[in-house]
Amino acid sequence: MEGWAASPEDLVRAQQEWHDIYRALAVPRPRGATELRRRLLLSVRIEWHPFWSAPAGWTPAARMELRPLTGGDRRTGVA
Repeated sequence: MEGWAASPEDLVRAQQEWHDIYRALAVPRPRGATELRRRLLLSVRIEWHPFWSAPAGWTPAARMELRPLTGGDRRTGVA
């Protein structure tokens, strides 16, 4: 997507971290589950990121593009 050239790297990193944590919690008896859940709560960094207020981030397509860009469509692998 053309608009992603201007997307902030911290948003991409936060979304990648969110996917990694979510995958780590998906395994049976994850180690450090409490800490992982606390880190997952930091997803407010993603939801309230200033990029979503910018014209490039207004569209639902902008949010949909973030997922494959950050590896959120992977089915395997644990952080």
